Amino acid sequence: MVQTMDNPLNLSPETLEKIAHTVSRYPHKRSAALPLCHLVQEDKGFLSDAAMEWIAAQLELQPINIYELVTFYPMLRRSPQGRCRIKVCRTLPCALSGAYETCAVLEKAIGCKEGTTSKDGAYSIEFVECQADCALAPVVIVDEKLYSNVDTEKAMQLAESIKHTGTPGSSIDSPSTTMDSKPA
Repeated sequence: MVQTMDNPLNLSPETLEKIAHTVSRYPHKRSAALPLCHLVQEDKGFLSDAAMEWIAAQLELQPINIYELVTFYPMLRRSPQGRCRIKVCRTLPCALSGAYETCAVLEKAIGCKEGTTSKDGAYSIEFVECQADCALAPVVIVDEKLYSNVDTEKAMQLAESIKHTGTPGSSIDSPSTTMDSKPA
């Protein structure tokens, strides 16, 4: 059973309840490692070293077992992310279409280097792997919204929209507007 008495991470009671329920569903505690990483990250925003150690203790594992998962899966984060998360695809089609230039424009316009979070905690920029929209490269994802054909000019528009409103504007092509404008 999960040790709910020991809560040094100050997880919410709801998260602790979900953790206990999740662990109980598996015949081997270690099988709950990835779901627990997701639950703790949902609650805290990222997985600190202390969080990885706590998860390991709950599952009677070594901390390295959790660290291996966290460093392998790109959806698991080891540091706090900005309130607005910008992801630039860097796989070959996007790279050949200008993803690195797009990222450089976003970095300069937002004031945040790739792989980091801005000092005010507002923005994070990171490279990600294939987003399965290769025909419309380069691809940028802002929070959960995907933008296609983001050349340097569109990257500047996107950055300006984000900075002024906190969210991307509707004037920037998104998959729905980009896809609808193409012949079938």
